[in-house]
Amino acid sequence: MTNRPLHPFPVAARRDVLLFELANSEVMIVGCDSSGGVGPKPLDTIKVDGYTLGKFTARAALMEVLAVGATPVCVVDTLSVEPEPIGTEILKGIRAEAEKAGLDPKLAVTGSTEKNFAVEQTGIGVTVIGTCKRGDLRIGTSLPNDAVVALGVPSVGAEVIQAEKDGKITDVTDILKLRNLPFVHEVIPVGSTGITHEIETLAHDSKLKFKLAEQDEIDVHKAAGPATVALATLPLSKVDDLKRAASKPVTVVGTLF
Repeated sequence: MTNRPLHPFPVAARRDVLLFELANSEVMIVGCDSSGGVGPKPLDTIKVDGYTLGKFTARAALMEVLAVGATPVCVVDTLSVEPEPIGTEILKGIRAEAEKAGLDPKLAVTGSTEKNFAVEQTGIGVTVIGTCKRGDLRIGTSLPNDAVVALGVPSVGAEVIQAEKDGKITDVTDILKLRNLPFVHEVIPVGSTGITHEIETLAHDSKLKFKLAEQDEIDVHKAAGPATVALATLPLSKVDDLKRAASKPVTVVGTLF
């Protein structure tokens, strides 16, 4: 009997996550997100409170890991701000998102702050580590003739806060719902690269091509900020079922072939 080495080794860099093979057919998935110049500091370009910043940055990283079928095991935050008061407020937002993803916010969130120097502009990074069985990975699982559906409306910068209030952007609970629907083949969050780029990613991973749909409901070339949209692939016959199950706007944006 041959035992695997205790240390993980790389499988691939896919989408915006890294995959590492572990023992017993387990795979470790690492995702991350960052933000700079957004927050309550004097030199920040976009002014938001610390809680909101932490929430959205953690949300984007968690959604990347959840979308591939993994279960998050921990969240690591690197905060380029002082511990009090801003660091604590950011951490509250991170912990709130971690809890939505099923983690214990007191045990599964760790990180660091800047304790030596005064900071005039906010910087933050969040890394999420998760695991899943290799056979449960949902990368490259889309099928020919699948519809590509956008859940949510692309939003960026100052638009994000109002869009969330209006129920127009995706979150962790939407990703969990999508991946639990039996007719959904694959899920991918959309961030700053926009919908068209992520449709290309879906098609490439499944060795398919794509055609954009003729629609004027959302801009498929616009940046989607901190993962304000999620794409799902599914049979065209199931789109109405998804619309009934979803609480966010649903738009058919393309087809795979």
